[in-house]
Amino acid sequence: MSLVELGRFDRNEAHIVIGRLDSEGIDAVALDGNSSIADGSYFFIPVRVMVDEEDLAAARRIVAGAA
Repeated sequence: MSLVELGRFDRNEAHIVIGRLDSEGIDAVALDGNSSIADGSYFFIPVRVMVDEEDLAAARRIVAGAA
């Protein structure tokens, strides 16, 4: 498994995207979600949504279709 970045989203949107992908059978993880809690910029740092490289094209179609 080789993780690649699907995109960067605000915290809430990232978890919505992950849930949508999961409902389609695509595993996804959020990275950087807990960055900068101490300095108060917790909600301003984009969260990277990562998927398996083999699922990237399908994940992009799903995200594009949800917009």
